[in-house]
This record gives sequence, structure tokens and C-alpha cells, in this order.
Amino acid sequence: MTETLARISARRPWLVIALWVVLVVVGGGLSSQLLDSATTTELRLGGGAESEQAAELLETRLRDGKPEPVMEFVIIQSDSLTVDDPAFREKVESIFVNVATLVPDVVTVAGHYYLTNDETLVSQDRQTTIMPVEMTGRLEEATENVTSLLEIVHSANEGEEYRVLLGGSASIAHESNELATEDLEQGERIGVPVALIILLALFGAVVASLIPLGLGIVSIVIARGIAALIGQAFELVFFVTLMITMIGLAVGIDYSLFIVSRFREELDKGLDKRAAVARAGATAGRAVLFSGLTVVVALFGMLIVPATFFQSLGIGAIVVVLVAIAATLTFLPAVMSLLGDKVNFLSLPYFGRRRAPDTETQQHGFWETTTRIVTKVPILSFLIVAIPMVVAIVFYFQINTGINGVDTFPEGAETREAFFILEEEFSFGLVNPVEIVIDGDVGNPQVQEAIGKLEAALIEDPRFPIPPAVIPAPSGELALMSVAIHGEPSGSMAVDTVTQLREDLIPAAFAGVPADVSVGGVTAVTADLFDIVDLYTPIVFAFVLGLSFIILLLVFRSIVIPIKAVVMNLLSVGTAYGLIVLVFQKGVATDLLGFQHAEVIDVWIPLFLFTILFGLSMDYHVFLLSRIREQYDRTGDNAASVAYGLRSTASIITGAALIMVAVFGAFAAGETIINQQVGFGLAVAIFLDATLVRSVLVPASMEMLGRGNWYLPSWLSWLPDLRVEPVEE
Repeated sequence: MTETLARISARRPWLVIALWVVLVVVGGGLSSQLLDSATTTELRLGGGAESEQAAELLETRLRDGKPEPVMEFVIIQSDSLTVDDPAFREKVESIFVNVATLVPDVVTVAGHYYLTNDETLVSQDRQTTIMPVEMTGRLEEATENVTSLLEIVHSANEGEEYRVLLGGSASIAHESNELATEDLEQGERIGVPVALIILLALFGAVVASLIPLGLGIVSIVIARGIAALIGQAFELVFFVTLMITMIGLAVGIDYSLFIVSRFREELDKGLDKRAAVARAGATAGRAVLFSGLTVVVALFGMLIVPATFFQSLGIGAIVVVLVAIAATLTFLPAVMSLLGDKVNFLSLPYFGRRRAPDTETQQHGFWETTTRIVTKVPILSFLIVAIPMVVAIVFYFQINTGINGVDTFPEGAETREAFFILEEEFSFGLVNPVEIVIDGDVGNPQVQEAIGKLEAALIEDPRFPIPPAVIPAPSGELALMSVAIHGEPSGSMAVDTVTQLREDLIPAAFAGVPADVSVGGVTAVTADLFDIVDLYTPIVFAFVLGLSFIILLLVFRSIVIPIKAVVMNLLSVGTAYGLIVLVFQKGVATDLLGFQHAEVIDVWIPLFLFTILFGLSMDYHVFLLSRIREQYDRTGDNAASVAYGLRSTASIITGAALIMVAVFGAFAAGETIINQQVGFGLAVAIFLDATLVRSVLVPASMEMLGRGNWYLPSWLSWLPDLRVEPVEE
């Protein structure tokens, strides 16, 4: 199929290119018009999560279908004045006048201490007051509109006498989006030039080097457009745009690198440009198709998890990988058929020297020497590399998972400063209170008594700094108890408090009472997310490992190769896990690498990294093993076939891996700790997989097993042969 696609694209190159240009234009238009409305910062859970049930009850039976109010707090603080000074009052009232001009389009209602005389709006030292502001619409609308409120705050913050800040769900989401955008732009600024330098070193020609970059950009633009369309029906978490760009650059460049390299190799052998395109499609094209689909299979694991965050990342990554595969198998052959020998135009001296057609059979070179050393002492070689990797994996079992929230934003972030002031002087729980939903006859004496018991318990507990507010529904069949708790809403302290609330305080108060009680709010959503990850992690692992094993079994017709491939990939992923814990949680070399220290690793990162890395690592493993198997089928010599496979794939795999490391490393250089953890984990795992695993562990293990590598039980002989690359003609 891949050869047929390559031939068709080579015969009608202008038509194929025109179709892809149209797709790029349409994708760009959809992205610019619809992507903002397709993404959200709100996390939604499925699978019957308690927090989702609570949210649905409140929206349908208390708020008449209206969204949960989005609260912002304008903080006014002075080092020299108190709220009792006339100048302080004048400052607050002038800000309020400006805020009132935003009603009703941006702000629904606002208030301040001088209107209400509510002492809870004033700090204990009376030098800080907060102005509660209810935003109009849902969180997405509020996040977009909060810029108007921020302008008022920034204007009032001028001068040294007063400090004016804004803190709340919308402003945090807005600043989070800005930080993510900055990291995305920085990743592109660093990753793309570094990738180009690596491509120039590999190809030694400017035109050949620009093709993979162009294909990566094409894949990203179209994938963003598709994501914008999907987001109209299924709301995607805003992080999906970063995922599309990061994975799109990596696999887009990777896949086209395989094809362009093979195309140039076939030209060197004397084939004309169309024949070279067809041959590249039949060989490297099949490897790209198989490897890409293996990545997609692994990514489907994220769709199993009933949380919009995982599903959004999975959808974004799957879409951009599929687009990259399609572009590699059609757009790329069309471009190469037009270029022909001009693919080597603007050659650079000393770089990417063209290989002789028989290079792959030469019996010398770095990789040949490495293979001979490793296969001479395979057990020792295996242990020298495997033991340190296993030691690194051990640190994974010391991982503390959680959510890095606004308190881990980079220093200087305005909402981070607002968080610490609110938490110290009041309680940040005012921004995202815990919502206890009592579903039952609120007028029932037993229910009234239970509500009173719970209120008394919360007032006595220091973890709940502000007395709870009880709001009954007009029907009398539902009540909301709003509770502020200390700490960042998604932090471990807040989550532990909600867990205690669910498991101890509520059961103690409502035992035997005819009412159902559920807990909602941001912290409850986070607690439910922890439970979902714990439940679905083994399911996702079993799904990805099981399908990958079956696919490799069919491709290599060996029961040993799939087992080894799974173990090797788990080894590189596990080592990345351990190093993330060492660097971010333990603080080893954190300052040297320019990363933030973290108390926790984001709970979603291990599962996310597993699905991404398992798919990407399998790329190189399949590419290498397919060449080894191809040679073994011809010669029956296991040792020579291993050396041949390493020799023939060394430069392409090394270059492709370096490009991925450069792209992921560029995103790790961002300011947000999430991007640092994700980028570092991806870069480390790919680097280990393409170096130590490929150059030492694979040849050492294959030497130890010998012909046993290709063992297939007789009762499985009926399996079809789905080898990746056809035998060379």
C-alpha cells in the first residue's frame, strides 16, 4: 500500500501538493477561528465521579441551569495605611467604580468592605482588604473577559503606596494560558533551529534538511484545525495545543527523515527519481506506517481514562501523528518526485557526506566496533547498562504525585503572588470552595440535625478557617454547604482535607439520615482524578502492552522479540520516571538544569509519559529489529545480522532521536513546571532508548539468546507474516 501511494503521488505531484496546500489553508483558518472556543482550562471527569454528580445536582436543581459562579478577588494592600484611613477607602472605592463599569457583560456583581461592613473582607492587621467580584458566564467566558478586570487592576497598581492584585479561577486560567503560550513559543524558537542544525549535519544539504521541518509544520497546522473542529463537539483541555506542536514537530521530522534518507540512498544506487520514490515508499514508508500506527495504538490508552485532560492529550497526539503519517506517505513523495537530485541542492562541505551504495555491508566503523565489543562479553555489557537503569527505576517508587497549581507558577507571576496573600491573610479556599451537596428533604428534622452537626464539626476544625454557608434550594429538596479550606485547591493538603471530609466528617454527621451527600468543587475533582488514575493505570498498561505484544508477534513471528521489546521499552520509560523523581522531587541537579524544585510530580504525568514514550520508543526498536530480521532471513547468521542492523540504522536513528531530544528539551526549558517535567521525561527516555538500549542492551540480549531470538512455538505457526520491510530486491 505504501509503495502504491508513493507511486501515485509521484505521478501526480502537483495535484497532491495542491490538495495538501488546501488542507493547510483550511486547517489554519479553522485553528484561528475556532481553536479558542474549542479549548478550556476546566477539568471534567466521567465514570460516575462524585464531584461530577455534585456539579450536576447544583446546576440542575439549585442554579436553574446556570453555570457555577466564577469568583475573582481584587486584593488591595498597603504597608502604611489601614482600611480605617480615608485614603485607603478612597482607593478601594475608586477601583470599585471602575469595576462597576464592567457590569453586566464582564462582571455580574461586586462588593467591598465599605458597602457591606463585612469584617471577613479585611485582614487581621487591617492593612489588606479583598473585593469579591462575580464574573459573568462560565469559566471559559470569564477567562476571556478577565483581561478587562486585569487592566483596571494593573492601572490601580501603579505607585508604591498600594499593592493591587487579582486572584481567582479566571485570572489563574488566563495567566496559565499565557505561560503555556510563552513556553510553546520558546520551544519552537529553540527546538526548530536545533532540529535544523542536526538535519544539516545529517544530510549536508539545505533543501533536504528543510523538507522534514516543512512536513512537521504542515502536520501541526492541519492537526490544530482538526482539533478545533473536534473541540466544537468535545471540549478539549487547552494543553492540547502544546501537545500537538511538541509531538507534531517530533514525529513529523522523524518520519520524513526516514523517507528522505532512503530516497537519497536509492538515488545513489542509480535509480531514477520516481523509482527511488517508490522504493522509499515500499521500505521506509512501510516502517513509518507501522511505527506510526504503533504510536497511535499506545496513545489510545489515554482515551480509556474517563477524564477530559487525558482524552484531550490523547486526541491531540493521535490526530497529529495520523496527519504526519498521511503527509509522509503522500505529500513527501510528491515533493521528492519534483525535486529529484535537487534534494541535494545547496550542499555543505564536510557534513552529511554521501554514502557509497555498499556502505551497509562494510565491516568497520563505530557501530560495528561497538557491536563486536558488546557481543564479545554480552552478559557483562548487559549488566553494566541495565543495573544503573534499574537503580534509577527504584527512585520511582518514592514518587509523590499531586497537582502543581498556582503556587508553583514562576516567581513574578501575578496570580501566584495573589495566592500567597489570600492564603496568608484570608483563605484561598474563598476562590474555590468545597461544595457539599445535601440531596434530601432539607426540612426533615433528621436532615436539619445532621447539617447542624456537620456545621459544628467544620467550625471546630482548624482546616476550615471560615464558617460554612448553607444555601437551600427553593424546592426544599436540596441544600449546598459551601466550605473554604486552606491551601492551593489542587494541592495535597486540600485533597487530604476533602478525603477526610468524605470518609469521616460527613458519614459521622449523616449516618442513618434520609439524604445523599456528595462533595464537589475543584478540590473534589482533583481527589476524584487521583482515584481515577489509580484505577485506570493498570488497565492502560495492560491495554498498551498487550496490543503492542500482539503486533510485534505478528510482525517478527517470534515470541521472544515482543517480550524483549516490551521489557526494553519499560526499562527506558521506568528510568525516565526515576530520573524525574530524582531531579524534580529530590532536587538533584535542579539548579544546574534550570528547573524548579517540586514537592510533587503531577499525577497525570507518569501515565501520560508511558503512553507517549512507549509508542515513540517502539519506533526505533521496530526500525532496528526489522533490519536485523531482514538480514537474518537472508543469511541465518544472528551475530552478523545484529551488526548489520545497527550499522545500517545507526545514523538515521541517532539523528532522529537527537531531533526528538532537541524538541522535547526545548519545551523542558520553559518556565512552567509542568512543561519542565514532561519535556525532561520525554527527552531523557528517548535519549536512553536510542543510545544505551539500542547500542548495548539490544545486541547483548540478542547475542545471549542466539537463534532463540526467533523462536515461535509450532502451535503459533498459523500466524500471518506482517513484516515491516520487504526483502531487498
